[in-house]
Amino acid sequence: MRQLFVPSRRVGITLFSLLLGGFILNFFMQAASLGMNIGSVLNWISQYYWLYLSGSLFFFFVLLVCAMIIPNVYTGALIAFIVCVVLGIANYEKLSTTGEPLFPWDLMQIKNAQEMTKITKGMISPTAVVVSVLLVAALIYLMLKLPKVKVRLPLRITLGIISLVAVGGFIQMVGGQHALATSLKYQNIPWNQKVNYAQNGFVYAFAGNLMQNLIEKPEGYSKEAIEAIAQKYGTSTDTPPTKAVEQPNIMYMMDEAFFDPTRMPSYTFSEDPLKFIHQNAQSTPDGFLLSPEFGGNTANVEFEALTGLSMYFLKDGSIPYQQRIVKMSSLPSIVSILKDRGYEALALHPFDDTFYNRNRVYPILGFDQFTSEKDLPNAKRYTPNGYISDMAAVQEAVRELKSASKPTFLHLVTMQNHFPFTKGLNGSNTITVSGVKPEYKDELETYTHDTKLTDEAVAYLSQQLKTIQRPTIVAFWGDHLPALSSGVYAQAGFNDNPRLKHETKLIYLANFDIGSKSPGTMSPAFIGPTVFELSGQSMPAYYKLLEKVKSEIPGLNKSVLIGKDNAVISALTTEQQSLLNDYKLVVYDMLEGEQYGKDLLY
Repeated sequence: MRQLFVPSRRVGITLFSLLLGGFILNFFMQAASLGMNIGSVLNWISQYYWLYLSGSLFFFFVLLVCAMIIPNVYTGALIAFIVCVVLGIANYEKLSTTGEPLFPWDLMQIKNAQEMTKITKGMISPTAVVVSVLLVAALIYLMLKLPKVKVRLPLRITLGIISLVAVGGFIQMVGGQHALATSLKYQNIPWNQKVNYAQNGFVYAFAGNLMQNLIEKPEGYSKEAIEAIAQKYGTSTDTPPTKAVEQPNIMYMMDEAFFDPTRMPSYTFSEDPLKFIHQNAQSTPDGFLLSPEFGGNTANVEFEALTGLSMYFLKDGSIPYQQRIVKMSSLPSIVSILKDRGYEALALHPFDDTFYNRNRVYPILGFDQFTSEKDLPNAKRYTPNGYISDMAAVQEAVRELKSASKPTFLHLVTMQNHFPFTKGLNGSNTITVSGVKPEYKDELETYTHDTKLTDEAVAYLSQQLKTIQRPTIVAFWGDHLPALSSGVYAQAGFNDNPRLKHETKLIYLANFDIGSKSPGTMSPAFIGPTVFELSGQSMPAYYKLLEKVKSEIPGLNKSVLIGKDNAVISALTTEQQSLLNDYKLVVYDMLEGEQYGKDLLY
């Protein structure tokens, strides 16, 4: 077949064909994210036309750079087109079979292609396989039949460099959350990747997920440094607790978007929504959790509580569940610590098990069983469209604890109080709020009503603890403040106080004596050591490190630090900075390093 050089007057035609290919490819990729529903794609384009336009330009430059790298213009562009089509098909199939879109880190599984073939056997429909093969075959046929057209070397180099700069700049713009990306209506939604891909489009969502590095390597990181930390805290001579409870059940109850609305001084409530919690405050450890998040990113709070690894050291926007843990085979946590002591580990989340990749993360953390929404078809909802209630979730947790034949760690993550706060979603509002602006009244009263339902569930749990024969201790906390309208918080004076915007309720309950000393305000990373302390359990070296940090800086948040006197820290002492340096080394070692401390600290 003849080889033709593209004359200058035809360069425009060639570029136009690649540009058209970029628009077609972006349309196809978005269709794959929306169940191949063409109407949905057209509706998306009408709402997010700048995302579609810029995303199509991204694909244009991808096609162009490949066309310039491979001398034959059409061959290079079609190879790139085929690769992107395969990614789109994979995205569609993954969404159809697992409910999750295709992530950048999924491509790492290519090296395990043989094992993945066994795992996915039966998951991919024969029709999809046939269509995919025919489509790829047609593109290959087209590539063979098209004339072998070349671009002269100087122009090829110029266009290749321009394309690489454009592709790299786009990835940097999206991954770096640049103002330009925001101006195009890009909104990073890493906590719900289904929505992320559907709203932002495949190319934006995929590019936004490319930033996988959670934490930069700290100065001084080495095996010797981790060994020194293990030696320092492993030989701690801290006085052990005098009263020990042999292998009690331990329950975590992380309540979605729960905090005490009566802390907002601008509003008056017709009744106390948290009657039980407030009345019980003097008889059991009662304090506040300093959440690393506000209004969302539940998985990061859960990550801290289960692993003791602090979000304080991680890059802004990090979500370890999505970016790192799914790629690991195991990660030490309170789950693995307790399992080594003979515990059974149960997870309970009355919602979609794929949310935040929990179905994949929980086994990595060591859970034996995961009960999700699909396992609770008859669980109570206050309305058909509402989430499973906190009361129903607590009832299931109690049932599992009572049926356990050995000491059990049970981790419950609720959903009842999740955004949106739609009036009537959890039944008729029973509390009125005065002093709130009319446009926020229904929203705040709905949320307050929801917290009352949670208070009732906690009261029920407290009563049920008395009927469980094995000693049982519960840590209950809200993961973050709710995503109420900004005006609600502004009127209450919260917007100018980062501490108030991150403090949720934290209480400890037990069917044995744990005292009533308030824990003050602490980060979720310190819940595990506190539970061990209250129940008299021996602590591994890592928990001794956490206890030491907690004694100096119990509240770690990028916006505010809380000291041992429960006051805000304005400047760290030399000792406090040294503690944080040790802590950061361990966090890096566990998440991005060599895990030298896996056998030394736990």
